[in-house]
Order: sequence, then structure tokens, then C-alpha cells
Amino acid sequence: MNSTSLHLLKGIGYLISTVSVTLLAIVSWSSASKSPVLIACLLGGAATSIIGMFCRWLTYEIEKRQKER
Repeated sequence: MNSTSLHLLKGIGYLISTVSVTLLAIVSWSSASKSPVLIACLLGGAATSIIGMFCRWLTYEIEKRQKER
């Protein structure tokens, strides 16, 4: 497997993880919507998870571009 394929696979993995977090948040919404604190925790947790995955993906993008130079 070449580096481009590995890079694509990493990106797909992060996309799948993002979809997973979103689906879990949707399922949890009915319980969390009963309390403002739980809503904040649910939205904050989902958002930070997605942002963290984006940051990891971005580091791979930056490393890939640096290696191409």
C-alpha cells in the first residue's frame, strides 16, 4: 500500500468516526434534551471529538505536503 492510499484510508477513518459521533449524539438527544447541562455536555463532547479528529487529519495533511517538497 503506497503513502497516498494510506493517507486516503486515514481520511476515510476519520470521516467514519465523525459520522459515528454524530449518530451517537442523535440517539442521545432525547435524554439529554431534558436538561440544559446535559445538552451542553452532549454538544460539547461531540464537537470536541470531531474537532480532535479534524486536527489529527490536518496534521497528516501537513506532513504529507512537507514530504512532497
